[in-house]
Amino acid sequence: MLILFLIKKIKFMEDILMNIISYTAPSLVVGIVAYYFFLRLTKSEESQKRFDLFKEDKKIILPVRLQAYERMTLVMERINPSKLLIRITPTSDDKNLYVHKLITAIEQEFEHNLSQQIYISENCWSALVSAKNATANIIKTSSENESLSSAHEMRNAILQKMMKGNSPSQTGLSFIKEEVKELF
Repeated sequence: MLILFLIKKIKFMEDILMNIISYTAPSLVVGIVAYYFFLRLTKSEESQKRFDLFKEDKKIILPVRLQAYERMTLVMERINPSKLLIRITPTSDDKNLYVHKLITAIEQEFEHNLSQQIYISENCWSALVSAKNATANIIKTSSENESLSSAHEMRNAILQKMMKGNSPSQTGLSFIKEEVKELF
């Protein structure tokens, strides 16, 4: 009798346990599915918000970046030795005074636009700094040529040298153009 009672009690417990499992299991499955569904939904919405912000930022930042590239293009054009030497003429025959005048003009032009580096990539900025330094170096090297005795002779020698090959400014301009192409 006790065994029969225990068997009935166990059977009753099994029925209760099966009822609990039969009601709980679907609820757990639905809960897990809902959790992952809402998790994906919130991630999707978050991604969409980030994309929308990026798109909005791009509308604002792109014109500023293009303006920075435009300004640096102007700098490269202005420090191009061919244009620089025509724009800044020697006031005397002293080559060292003329070199100082040219280097000062290059430095001032560049320093006036230092803030543009915020909007330009690090590689592009490095290329532009190198172009500026190479231009200054061309002028300094030409001034060290003993066969050139006056500022006018040095100026003509640099102009002839620039006609034969690419100037550092042209290399800098090419870098800017390639980078701007990547924006579109």
